Amino acid sequence: MELGFSAETPSAQGKTIKVPMPGRTLPQREVAEARGYADAAALKLRHHDAGLHSRNTPLDEVARAVFNAAEQARVEALGARSMEGIRANLSRLTEMRMRTDPITRARNKAEVPLSTAVALMVRERLTGDAPPEAARQGLKLVSDWIEEKAGADLDALGLALDDQAAFAALANKVLQDLDLVEADLRPDEELEQGDESEGEDQDEGDGGDEESEDEGGGEGEADIRVEQGDTSDEEGEGDFTDQEMAEGQEGLGEEGEEGMLPVRPNRPLSDLPPQFDYRVFTTRFDEVIEATELCDPEELGRLRMYLDQQLTHLQGAVTKLANRLQRRLMAQQSRSWDFDQEEGLLDAARLARVIVNPAQSLSYKVERDTEFRDTVVTLLIDNSGSMRGRPISIAAISADILARTLERCGVKTEILGFTTRAWKGGQSRERWLSDGRPPHPGRLNDLRHIVYKQADEPWRRARKNLGLMMREGLLKENIDGEALLWAHSRLIARSEERRILMVISDGAPVDDSTLSVNSGTYLERHLRQVIGWIESRSPVELVAIGIGHDVTRYYERAVTIMDAEQLGGTMIEQLAALFDTNA
Repeated sequence: MELGFSAETPSAQGKTIKVPMPGRTLPQREVAEARGYADAAALKLRHHDAGLHSRNTPLDEVARAVFNAAEQARVEALGARSMEGIRANLSRLTEMRMRTDPITRARNKAEVPLSTAVALMVRERLTGDAPPEAARQGLKLVSDWIEEKAGADLDALGLALDDQAAFAALANKVLQDLDLVEADLRPDEELEQGDESEGEDQDEGDGGDEESEDEGGGEGEADIRVEQGDTSDEEGEGDFTDQEMAEGQEGLGEEGEEGMLPVRPNRPLSDLPPQFDYRVFTTRFDEVIEATELCDPEELGRLRMYLDQQLTHLQGAVTKLANRLQRRLMAQQSRSWDFDQEEGLLDAARLARVIVNPAQSLSYKVERDTEFRDTVVTLLIDNSGSMRGRPISIAAISADILARTLERCGVKTEILGFTTRAWKGGQSRERWLSDGRPPHPGRLNDLRHIVYKQADEPWRRARKNLGLMMREGLLKENIDGEALLWAHSRLIARSEERRILMVISDGAPVDDSTLSVNSGTYLERHLRQVIGWIESRSPVELVAIGIGHDVTRYYERAVTIMDAEQLGGTMIEQLAALFDTNA
């Protein structure tokens, strides 16, 4: 195996494993998490037969997630039962998974991921380890139902721990008990029935099964993905065209797993009441802060160097697109003049005729105004925990290159970020608890709005500030509506005639503290209200880019990309379209 450490989302590709990188001081908890991830990957390579697993994997998406989770629990139990060190490391890994799993925020049975619940119950039966404290409340919502339906078959799993085929058969029996697949119908029989009804679709079904093996760990948990064969991560590197960059580099998006990051709910559209009342419990602990105040200059320099190292290959491709944007802007900025004016700048080209004929009057010229010159652009970047890793790195370097490009064209650029000061409410929630938990408190967390670069600040002075986004612990939760109002108010205060606000986010607003004491769509409804007001009444031009999340249902002018690799090209193309006079 080839083992590496990564500050991005951990991943397993064949026999190349990237585990979480601990902090510089090597905290014991982070070291155990890195070891746990590596141990889990090693155990899967040692005890897991991918071909056998694929043949037994059900076709239904939910059933497949539960089946994959049970198999991962089996291989981890083999190591935990025989080696105490691995048991301790895997316990830390499980706690890390649960910190960002939806089961920790579930308020009813429907919100509990069944794959997570079954995995925790299988783990407890096979190893005797109780579920992590953070997941127990959510697990209680479904554990009685699972026990009633499939308790006997869950108990039998321990008898087949060393036999993957027998374990798979019992796992499929559990799926039947939970009504996730049809009773007494094995996956290969499902394929055979599919052949009879669908004709020649058998090959496609087989292919889907094989793909399901690779994607097995993505249902709300950080399951280890061990893929057979090589990936195409290195293909085409350094050989980008403009169109290829806009579409993203193939293969690099595979290393992210949602289970390692806070999960963003993609709720159905909800109607906004005409008088929706958004309240804030207290603004005493909110802060608007410069990036330099959150980090000392030496650490900022190290973080900036780390950011540059992460994206050396991407920087060249984005720079190519930035140069194309600059050419388009400079073409519009080509200087044009009105000649033979009575006042203005002296036209030196016409001095010759004055010398020939002294009676000829002097000629002056006046430069015509360029339409886009008096413009300011604000980039508002989501600094929430789900942006951790590749998305926030690409957002930072793209914003950096974009600011440099626009500065060369005479367009001022401001770069802002938004997050919260703490998880789970911080001091605002403590104040609410000490006040006796008054009902309907509204927003219940401490906002942190970060200024990475002011509009009037030269790019060279703010360059290091963007490295702050790489700082461990900075990215927390996000309250988009108030961040949008903050960035909008800064733009309105500017003197430029044209104001553009570009929002870069990967999901809907999420703040567990606020949503735990208000309706589940409280923050989302406020965001819709703010967007509607800006788009209908404000002179600010609003455009949004969603990373893996459909923002077109919020913003009128928006684009959604499924891979963070496309971000740099998409940002530049969106701005180019705004500046294009023919658009």
